[in-house]
This record gives sequence, structure tokens and C-alpha cells, in this order.
Amino acid sequence: MDKFKSIRPYHDDEIRPVLDRLITDPEFLSSIASFYAPRLSRLFPGVMRLLARNRLKGQVASVHDVASMQDVIAGYMYKMIEDTTTSLTHSGLENLDSERSYLFISNHRDITMDPAFVNYMLYHAGNQTVQIATGDNLLKKPFVSDLMRLNKSFIVRRSLKGRELLQGLTLLSEYMQYCIEQHSHVWIAQREGRAKNGVDKTEAALLKMLAMYQRKKPLSESLGKLHIVPVSISYEYDACDVLKAEELYQIETTGVFTKTEKSDIESIVAGMIGYKGAVHVAFGTEIQYESDDPDLIAASIDKQILANYKLRDSNFIALEILKDEGLLPEGVAELDIAIPVIAEQSREVFMNRYKQVDSRLHRHYLLSYANPVISYYRMQSLA
Repeated sequence: MDKFKSIRPYHDDEIRPVLDRLITDPEFLSSIASFYAPRLSRLFPGVMRLLARNRLKGQVASVHDVASMQDVIAGYMYKMIEDTTTSLTHSGLENLDSERSYLFISNHRDITMDPAFVNYMLYHAGNQTVQIATGDNLLKKPFVSDLMRLNKSFIVRRSLKGRELLQGLTLLSEYMQYCIEQHSHVWIAQREGRAKNGVDKTEAALLKMLAMYQRKKPLSESLGKLHIVPVSISYEYDACDVLKAEELYQIETTGVFTKTEKSDIESIVAGMIGYKGAVHVAFGTEIQYESDDPDLIAASIDKQILANYKLRDSNFIALEILKDEGLLPEGVAELDIAIPVIAEQSREVFMNRYKQVDSRLHRHYLLSYANPVISYYRMQSLA
């Protein structure tokens, strides 16, 4: 395992030393204090760091290995679910063989909550939790990297260039193959970055990367050993919907969106504490291969993700508003979209949120909710 040390999650014997280091890290403690009490942290930074340290020390006192760390994280998940969701459901777990490890390829809406919800479902069904692919763009600060690797995350080194990038991706591919062989589930997003516009589409380049370690073999053979299962995660409300609309608007109007040092952290926090409404996690069936064409394989993954995505009233309300305002994308009017009866309470909640959004962002905001409906019916029209 030494060859994977730079990217793998922490092992049992590394958990306690990393935790002990974190609870004495001034920058980490300042971040925790600022999150819970921003005003007091500005007025009394030293005192608030000390309080944060004492609180954290108590919370992780019993943690000594990966399993006990997962138990602590599960406790945080209970509270987050209670505070930010109205329901949490799942489907398809019966498709999984308890004797087999899988590579779950998921649509990507939220930086940390997507794999967290997958883990929650697996954990409560008595399955082992996943190792999580996390881009190094999120790990600009050492304490963030520590936190991710404490939670069974391994690092996707996207910042490498040239030959180093090739070597890094090959090592990553080998590591995921190793995980599956060692009976450990893996989670990876279907694309680099979240689907900010609500269009879920698997990147063919991702599939090529997954097979890079065994690139001399046919693609279907290499991927077949990973036991790929598509996962579809649907949120009634995206806690980062306005942040995403702002980014898309900036790109549309200026050609670029410049991230600050805090952009990803803000998205992570918003995703954790923001309102989500009803959440559904759907596990598909293991991919079967009829081709070595990465585009066709990607399409078969997309087909399951779109078919299993649970459309909500929020998705159809957004589509209705786009239609009423003449903002439907080209070709959508020709699709045979069946609009269900919308519950009045759902309409009221959606409109209350929508009215608070800057009017400049309306089209991007609405499309992020409507696009899952559009994608599903486009797929149906091609069937």
C-alpha cells in the first residue's frame, strides 16, 4: 500500500494522530469557531479557538480507527438529515450483491452530500461505506485534506500537468482497481465538477481514466472488473442553487467565473446546512458491456441515472415557469412532457424561494430544476 500513500484515505493506525494534530491546528480551529459563531470569533478569536478545541476534543475522544470515525460522522449525518430534509428515501439496494464490491458512478450535485447520502444508505443497510474520489482542487488547505482523508476520501490529483498527470491518473486507476479487489466500495462522480445546470451526463474521459491502469486491454474488460453501478441522487431543492446560478450567469455575461479561496468551502457549508426537502438515492444495476466505445458505455450509465432520477414538483414547476415566460430551450416544446398535478404546498414553497432570487439569475435557476425533466423526456423520445 505504500505506493498509494500520497492519495489514499488514512488507515486505522493513522486516524488518532491526525485527529490529535487537527485539534491543535489554529487555522482549523478558527474555521470551526467562525462557522458556529462568526461574530464572537472576530471579537474573541483566542477564546473561541479554545472553546472549539475543547468541544472537538470531547466529540472525537472515543475515535481510534476508521470504523469509530465513521460512527461519529454518522451522528453528524443524523442531525443534518433532521435539520435539512423532509424525507430521505432509497431504491435499488436489493440489486447489490453483498459479496461483491462496486464502483458507484453517481450524478453530481453537491460536493460532499452526494457521497454522504450514498454512504448513509449503505451504512444503514448493513453494507460497508465507500471510499470517495475527491479532487485536489478542494484540498487547498492541509486541514481540509486531513478531514477528507479521515472520511475515507482518496485524492484525484487534477492539478498535475504533462507526464506527471499521466502517472497520477494511472496510479489513481490502479488504486481503484485495488480497492475493488480488496472488497472495498468506491464512489466517483460521473463528471469533473458538479452539474450546475442540472444536466447529468457521464464524461467518456472518466471511463478512459478508470481503465488507464489496464489500458492495453479492451475497455469493456477493464471496466468489467470494477463492477460499475450507476447511482442517481435527486434533491427536491438544491442547497447551492443560487450559488450555481450566479456562477453560470457570470460565465454567460463575462465569459469567466473567478473562484475565491473560499468559494468551495462556501459551497460545502451551504450544501451541508442548506434546505434540501425530499432526497432520494437510487442504486441501479451493474453495467453490462456490448461495446468498447466509451461514448456508448457512458450513454448506458446516463440511461440508468436519468431513468432512476426521482422527479419532484419543483422540477415541473420550474419547467412551467420557463414555458410561461417563453424561455424554454430549443426543441423542448416538441417533447411529449406529461406535467403531473402540482401540490399547492409545493408550489408555494418553490415560489417563495424563487421570489428571493435576483431576477438576472432566474433563467439559470429555473433551468437547473427543469433540466432533469427535459433530459428524461429527451431520452424517452430517442428510445
